Amino acid sequence: MSLFKNGLRSIFSPLLLRTPNPAVQTQQVRTKFVNRHQKNDQKRRVVVKNFGKERLLLNTVYRCTVLPPEVRNVAHEEVCALPRDSNYIRTVKRCYVTSRPKGMVHEFRVSRIIFRMLADYNKLSGMMRAKWGCN
Repeated sequence: MSLFKNGLRSIFSPLLLRTPNPAVQTQQVRTKFVNRHQKNDQKRRVVVKNFGKERLLLNTVYRCTVLPPEVRNVAHEEVCALPRDSNYIRTVKRCYVTSRPKGMVHEFRVSRIIFRMLADYNKLSGMMRAKWGCN
């Protein structure tokens, strides 16, 4: 009986080596996005890059009152056929570190909270913390 078990063990040894040990935990793989809002905003930016100019041109044709109504209606139908996310208004400027949409310092592309933290520790070039009191 022991020969039979040892024989099976030698046959299945490559399979046993490949199976992961349940006691060993793997580390979570992080993506470049902080959360789902930042990921969705990035998708919108790709769609705007692909269809944004076309949408703007069709909207100008649709809103032009000098053109005949037939041409304007065709332009309107083509605008409606484009994806909604192709409108540049739907993109939201977010902090690259925290994905916070409000309180942005646009020059550095971070929120006011992260900006203050980076400025306090001299991580931003050209920024200096304000000093109060006597010299």
